[in-house]
Amino acid sequence: MDILTIDFESYYNNKIKLGFGTRGSGQTTQQYLDDPRFHVVGVAVKLNDQPTESFSGSPEETKIWLQQWPWDNAFALAHNAIFDMSILAWHFNIRPKKILDTLCMARALHGTKVGGSLKVLAEYYDVGAKGEEVVQAEGFARGDFSDEHLDSYMAYCRNDVDLTYAIFMLMAPHFNKVEIDLIDMTVRMHSEPTLMLDPLKLEANLHAVQAMKEQLLAAASSTTSELSSNQRFADLLVELGVEPPTKISATTGKEAYAFAKTDDAMKKLAEHPDVRVQALVAARTNTKSTLEESRTERFMRIAEQHDCYLPIPLRYYGAMTGRWAGADQINMQNLPRKSLIKKGIIAPEGYVIVGADLSNIELRMGLYFAGQKDKLKVLADGMDLYKDFSSSVFEVSYDSVDDEQRFLGKTSSLSLIYGTGPAKLRAAIKQGSGKDIGEEMAKSIVGLYREEYSAVKELWYQGEDVLCAIYNDEELVYGSKVMGLTVDGAKGVELPSRLFLKYPNLKFEGEGRDRQWTYTEYKDVKRIYAPKVFQNTTQALARCIMGEAMVRINKRYPVALTIHDAVYCIVPEEQADTALEFILAEMCREPRWAPGIPLAAEGKYGKSLKDC
Repeated sequence: MDILTIDFESYYNNKIKLGFGTRGSGQTTQQYLDDPRFHVVGVAVKLNDQPTESFSGSPEETKIWLQQWPWDNAFALAHNAIFDMSILAWHFNIRPKKILDTLCMARALHGTKVGGSLKVLAEYYDVGAKGEEVVQAEGFARGDFSDEHLDSYMAYCRNDVDLTYAIFMLMAPHFNKVEIDLIDMTVRMHSEPTLMLDPLKLEANLHAVQAMKEQLLAAASSTTSELSSNQRFADLLVELGVEPPTKISATTGKEAYAFAKTDDAMKKLAEHPDVRVQALVAARTNTKSTLEESRTERFMRIAEQHDCYLPIPLRYYGAMTGRWAGADQINMQNLPRKSLIKKGIIAPEGYVIVGADLSNIELRMGLYFAGQKDKLKVLADGMDLYKDFSSSVFEVSYDSVDDEQRFLGKTSSLSLIYGTGPAKLRAAIKQGSGKDIGEEMAKSIVGLYREEYSAVKELWYQGEDVLCAIYNDEELVYGSKVMGLTVDGAKGVELPSRLFLKYPNLKFEGEGRDRQWTYTEYKDVKRIYAPKVFQNTTQALARCIMGEAMVRINKRYPVALTIHDAVYCIVPEEQADTALEFILAEMCREPRWAPGIPLAAEGKYGKSLKDC
């Protein structure tokens, strides 16, 4: 197919401008494009490698000019395609056959090493320089430009198109069809949304959450001043089944509660899936609204601004493992299972939402990668791996394992596969069940796991070899006899997607067992160690399985949303059962690069996201 590279230039000033919605410096893409003041100043289009053309005119004239290009049978390429493709769809009713995005591709290829701006990428690939004319256009509506100024601005726009095309041609060889399709799918979730919002249900949820917050504080006899007591706040968290987070005080050097508003643990509590915990944190920090309240209000505004459709802004390759991340103030990857907001996210009339979730995919992928064949057989035979481990812990038969014992087996299995030690395991079990198993039992469980899962334990140690190979720019085969991955020197661990798991700016201090590794992610220096390499690789492989399944599903039932290991499609009501059966089958299809992996999935359908 042809490639049509496009770039829009649009009106902006200090009140209406694109701020990517995460830094508080401007509007989200949806807010900006739905603002009544928004309008296109000009646009440039390039057909393959032909000279780039540009145009500036009224909306009607611009639409006619755009319609001359073969969008129906072309790849539409842009830098930050969510922006340009949403303009094409929302303002000009043009929907290309396929979508390409150099910003998405840059995240996958470079992470934070290069950056995502067109200016930085152009410098990195040495394809030319990006101009500065956009800065001079602030506050200029289309009719405000002189002929000379407009000519200069359109030249700037054409240059952006040329840079984007040149960068794409250098990036393209690194991408397979699956990843290209996933980029297309991700952009369309925003530019061509199919999920809708129910304003009445959202409003009801807002009132319910606000009432619950007041009742909770009243029942606890807690005022904001009372909650300033660390011990009182800790006691209330415990009553809600949450282990109060701690830290080492920089002042005293002793363990203290991590209750400061700036503490990472406190920030996580503010996003806790239990809205009661959110309410306590909001009261403690004098925050006006809980996350559930502010989120609901945000969805209500979108429903009003966008005719009840919900554009889904996701960041393709938002995490180093390739998983998606939230964007534009709507973190759909962090929507708690129990959130009542899901009742307000609905299918259009005559359709249902069909949702399917890969069952404990990380656990299955990790065991496969490690070559833990005995436990893979347990899964392949349809047995419960959590009950299997619990029967060993409690020395009872598989069929005798009760729910409480299974919970311990589940928590242990999901934690210990990544090298968790006794203290963290003990804390995880206590947080989930409210029961303290004690230090000795925690040590016993860890020892038992490492004995039964010796192949997993062996692969942890290989992680150190992986880090050394990356640091020294050497090649290595990482994995087991069941599955091995190539470490291609400084490029990182090569994945089935042909992309790489990277550790940018990898460094170490110390020697031997005392060696401490760090790398840089989004300006943050993070510690990395052998079992963590196994965890990152397992998650990246799980994402590859998920991505391939999504592409297959999307050919028959367009994917409306993905949340972690789950996929959601809008399906005609009469096809619901057939669609669910098809989607589950595709989720469970083993990839060619992992023959014999026992996959499982479960799913449901209904009118709202809550039903799935």
